[in-house]
Amino acid sequence: MSRIRIAVVGLGMAARPHFLALTALQDEVELAGVYSRTLETTEARAARLGCKAYTSPQAIAEDPTVDAVLLLTPPNQRVELVKLFAAAGKHILCEKPLERDLEAARQIVKICHKTKVKLGVVFQNRFKPGALHLKKLMDENALGDLALVRATVPWWRDQAYYDEPGRGTYERDGGGVLITQAIHLLDIMLDTIGPVAHVQALCGTSRLHDLEAEDFCSAGFEFEGGALGNLLATTATFPSQPESLIIDGTKGTALLQGEQLVLHWRDGIEERIGNPPETGDGTDPMDFSSAWHEALIKDFAGAIREDRSPNASGGAALEVHALIAALTESSEKGTKLTVPSTGFYNKRLSP
Repeated sequence: MSRIRIAVVGLGMAARPHFLALTALQDEVELAGVYSRTLETTEARAARLGCKAYTSPQAIAEDPTVDAVLLLTPPNQRVELVKLFAAAGKHILCEKPLERDLEAARQIVKICHKTKVKLGVVFQNRFKPGALHLKKLMDENALGDLALVRATVPWWRDQAYYDEPGRGTYERDGGGVLITQAIHLLDIMLDTIGPVAHVQALCGTSRLHDLEAEDFCSAGFEFEGGALGNLLATTATFPSQPESLIIDGTKGTALLQGEQLVLHWRDGIEERIGNPPETGDGTDPMDFSSAWHEALIKDFAGAIREDRSPNASGGAALEVHALIAALTESSEKGTKLTVPSTGFYNKRLSP
């Protein structure tokens, strides 16, 4: 197969790094065309990019030259579009989250499994240099037996961010900081460490924001195998600070912050992989490099050519959806809960 031809559905805020990535990957992929619900927006973007302006999702499904669809719509518009494109044999790379809740996400995974199309999810942070190196170390059990895991997302969003219609609502987004922001770090945590067995959480909306869903979550974790952990995720911390994942093991400690990994080994050696994290006030949520999107799209195109699962697959997304569902329910019920198992990750933590 030559270049993978991709059609883009959804031209909102999330589209910018994807188009930069697609432009940089012209030897790997080809932009077949674009579609949004507003014809004027579709035609203007298509003219700027030199591609086709599709008049409907059905037109994309019926185009035999399209190999895959990059689905960038809000979460509440996903299931029916996935049904349409999967039935037409189009592979799907879907912006996170897969859908608004675990059951809807399961439905999408089942649809793609039944129709035998690839399903990738936009967890681009997996492809940061530090995250890739951390994944390798964890696969090699380099940190030894794991004891503690600390995940922190101390970000800022001003009220104007939540004033956009639908943002931070359960009907459109499926929730707040957990499913929209913290989902990236939680995905890396699960991908590198393995599943969480139990959670106890407190979620709420701070006095700094007016939105339906939560802008704050604090939680304790019990991982499979007995390691303990915690989470602090918020969009009410001004100015924003880099998200971080700290893993303490018997042989050393790993700090993943932004795209940099810092390793403190018990023998006194320190290693740094990747660039130091940048800080800012968080006023532009899309102010980041498109390099990670490039790596993600390249991997997805490779999965189609090589008939393998993408690195960031639909199955992996179910794990983080299950964790977020448990966190939300634990807060609502005020008790410790078992995280629903999807069976995707093997146990990685040992006593």
